[in-house]
Amino acid sequence: MITVALATLFLGVEPALGLGVVLSIVLLLQRTARPHWAEVGKLPGTEVFRNVLRHKVETLPHLLQVRVDESLVFTNTRWLADTLGTLVHQRPAVKHVVLMMPAVNFIDLSGLEGLQKLNEELRSRGVTLHLSELKGPVADRLMAGGLAQWLTGRIFLTEAEAWNALKA
Repeated sequence: MITVALATLFLGVEPALGLGVVLSIVLLLQRTARPHWAEVGKLPGTEVFRNVLRHKVETLPHLLQVRVDESLVFTNTRWLADTLGTLVHQRPAVKHVVLMMPAVNFIDLSGLEGLQKLNEELRSRGVTLHLSELKGPVADRLMAGGLAQWLTGRIFLTEAEAWNALKA
């Protein structure tokens, strides 16, 4: 935040404080708009799932497993649908997408609607959307939003449970 320090020197404390608040909000929106995500696979001989780009993992051609590392909110719902849609388009053999959500601490109404739209887009391509590793408050919010009525797939307690159920 060297910008704020320089603003303090040249503009004074109050304008620099306002600038600092605005920059913090912009950085927060930017970070949440394109959250970190990773395609994951199974470490051989374990029930541990890690990033396919960083580890030697097992993957299955009909199963796409993606971990999202940010809450699902209005700033990133379109990103999620676009990213997963592109991945599925690039891999015609994919029949199941498991969205691994251990780092999702919150989902707002836009995030809920985005998941519903993603589910419909995938369904139209013959792909089933599943969720795994939901935190309690996120699961509660999804259930209150009618998840049981619109989700084409299942909710798995762990990613290993999803792998075992969908590997065949």
